[in-house]
Amino acid sequence: MSSSQHARQTVVITGGGGYFGHRLGCTLHQKGVNVILFDIRKPDLEVPEGIQFVQGDVRSLSQLEDVMTGASCVFHTASYGMSGREQLQWQKIEAVNVKGTENIIQACINKNVKRLVYTSTFNVVFGGQTIRNGDESLPYLPQDAFVDNYSRTKTIAEAFVLKMNNQELKNKSGFLKTCSLRAAGIYGPGEQRHLPRIRSVLEKGMFLFIYGDNPLVQFVHVDNLISAHILAAEALTSEKKYIAAGQPYFISDGPPVNNFDFFRPFVEGLGYKFPTLQLPLWFIYFLAFLIEWIHFFVSPVCDFQPFLTRSEVCKTGVTHYFSIEKAKRELGFEPQPFTMQEVAEWFKNHGYGKQDKKFKRNYFIWDIIFILLVAVVLLSWHSKLIGTSE
Repeated sequence: MSSSQHARQTVVITGGGGYFGHRLGCTLHQKGVNVILFDIRKPDLEVPEGIQFVQGDVRSLSQLEDVMTGASCVFHTASYGMSGREQLQWQKIEAVNVKGTENIIQACINKNVKRLVYTSTFNVVFGGQTIRNGDESLPYLPQDAFVDNYSRTKTIAEAFVLKMNNQELKNKSGFLKTCSLRAAGIYGPGEQRHLPRIRSVLEKGMFLFIYGDNPLVQFVHVDNLISAHILAAEALTSEKKYIAAGQPYFISDGPPVNNFDFFRPFVEGLGYKFPTLQLPLWFIYFLAFLIEWIHFFVSPVCDFQPFLTRSEVCKTGVTHYFSIEKAKRELGFEPQPFTMQEVAEWFKNHGYGKQDKKFKRNYFIWDIIFILLVAVVLLSWHSKLIGTSE
């Protein structure tokens, strides 16, 4: 889309303090759009001159209404509980992902915003089952089929967003048009959530094994995801005959790849050895289940970062990939080729990578010992309860 087509528009990006929201805002700003980043925390990256940052919470309807005044489009990228210990904070996940999305829809209607693009996830139809070349005809999973609250609440939120398509605006000037983009795992230079966590695992010497039977998955480079969002916003206009209105789309780089092979250039590019030990998926899933219970019991005094959660094991160890033909056909989405080598180079150029040290603590061994000790205590306690009840 040309800069002239974007001129004089005002867009609001919820989650604008995050990696993707910030990058999306910068791209739109370069196209001449008036961009407002809205987030509960300030961006870690510099906000270019001309982009406005407003600190606020999607759980506050009044704050959303204030920031949306005069906006023509909202990109709702904000969410909570995607990975790590955040996945275990159920009440906050529900409040941000479900109630926050309801507030955004209501604010759009009250402030006469005509377009809403929702950033969703593959997980609305994936709960650990094998999926090969799935498409948008797949039904949502039952609420009790999810192993994590993030996926469950994102499903509720997406369904609500699509249901509210064509709702009349408060001033009766038109109707709210909505669509949803189901994104694969995001990667790119400077990515702030997944890659730093992988880097931390590497630095602690904890990346000692892989798992699963050739798990085929998909990823999406941040620039491809940005392109999809801009195209989706266009496809909610009369010029595009509202073709995307009320529709979900799977968005990825395209062909599936082996999950662990995909990260090999990142691991080796930072100077670490890629593991050869392969463990069964069921064992890692059980380990993650055990870690989640340990976190539940000890988090009031030690809110540690889990090595893996059950949801993360499923997403990384089970084959699931989807067709992007609908996005190509209706949005004109054409993903560009990118490589993880480029991302590894970015991290190396910013001072990350293996450092030669004479002594390095083996965090993995100590973590396993800790887990086993707590497991023994819990099993002993459980056995005593059974003995008492008999």
